[in-house]
Amino acid sequence: MLTSICGINWGDEGKGRMVDLLCEKFDVVCRYQGGNNAGHTVINERGKFVLNLLPSGILREKVVNVMGNGMVIDLEHLHKEMGKLTAAGVKITPENLKISDRAIICLPYHVMQDCLEEERLADAKYGSTRRGIAPVYGDKYMKKGIRMGDLLQPEALKARLKGILEWKNLTLQKVYGSKPVTFEEIWEWLETYGNPVKDFICDTSLFLDQAEKDGKKVLFEAQLGALRDIDFGIYPFTSSSNTIAAYAPIGSGIPNHKLHNVVGVMKAYSSCVGEGPFTCELFGEEAEKLREAGGEYGAATGRPRRVGPFDIPASRYGVRVQGADEIALTKLDVLSGHDKLPVCVAYDVNGNLTKEFPFGADLDAAKPVFEYLPGWNCDISKCRKPEDLPKEAMDYVRYIEKEVGCKIRYVSVGAEREAYIEL
Repeated sequence: MLTSICGINWGDEGKGRMVDLLCEKFDVVCRYQGGNNAGHTVINERGKFVLNLLPSGILREKVVNVMGNGMVIDLEHLHKEMGKLTAAGVKITPENLKISDRAIICLPYHVMQDCLEEERLADAKYGSTRRGIAPVYGDKYMKKGIRMGDLLQPEALKARLKGILEWKNLTLQKVYGSKPVTFEEIWEWLETYGNPVKDFICDTSLFLDQAEKDGKKVLFEAQLGALRDIDFGIYPFTSSSNTIAAYAPIGSGIPNHKLHNVVGVMKAYSSCVGEGPFTCELFGEEAEKLREAGGEYGAATGRPRRVGPFDIPASRYGVRVQGADEIALTKLDVLSGHDKLPVCVAYDVNGNLTKEFPFGADLDAAKPVFEYLPGWNCDISKCRKPEDLPKEAMDYVRYIEKEVGCKIRYVSVGAEREAYIEL
């Protein structure tokens, strides 16, 4: 049984919270793309955890966690993340964490290049997290990447690294006017942060293939959302990987298998970190009130998120490209205390009304068209059954369900693990 949990919108939808909730029913949780440029926040009986690289299943003792070949892994960040979790009493061993030998390593010069490019772009920047993600994925497709499995073959790695650094320094010096990086400093970094994880590196493709054949339940965890997908997102303001569920079998190492279920996650309102078009965006006091109520600050960067009402055209598009079979609607409780709730139902593109998600310059020009639904003025954080919700809240849920064209199965009403309703 292969299930994928993925984001419907711009990311930060609450995927980590849903993975943590649902993975109790699964044997394996696998991250299949991205790096430490996004964060999944999980709150449980042990406290609050922000996971940038490790799958959210790491907080469940009986779950095996896999970092797939589609990921890009900053070894220093991984070392620190594992250290924080173990210090908090989370058990991490080669038995419950397996890292693909084909995953690409995000090196210090990738971070360096990312920062230099954002500085060069100035006001035209893409909104990078400055964690080296675009440069490392670029190197992967330029066939200049170093893979986790290379750490197990140090002599071959040394020769390959020297050749890559000669090429990389041409960019750093002649394009950006920066100082070169040396073999010695990169090798020291690889030894310092690579040696402690060598025992975790294996052929995860073989492991996952056998797990599925053995009838194990596998949950795939995506980073970011459909609108940040390199192919289907708001290009060029996207991530550098495929965030869609269809990529899960490829990015995990089992392209010979098919997904059985896709759970799309979206908020009861909209939020966005980074640059690019965000048609339904609110500003001023109204935006600040929603941002504070929802705690809308990036888990990976701490950046204030842009916020707005629920966006039907964007969400309907996200449901379609993700191939969602069912939806988890998060943070419904944040909307409590309003007499009426705006919903973006269409876009005005240069005087033409559309309910479809536009492309390119049309999206840049789009203006939101709002309708208003009745709100509710009571606290719903203690609701655990559908009948506990006020009528207005349930009507809001059913309205969104109808408009995006996908069944809403889960509704979260708080950050804690048990604060949800199954419909």
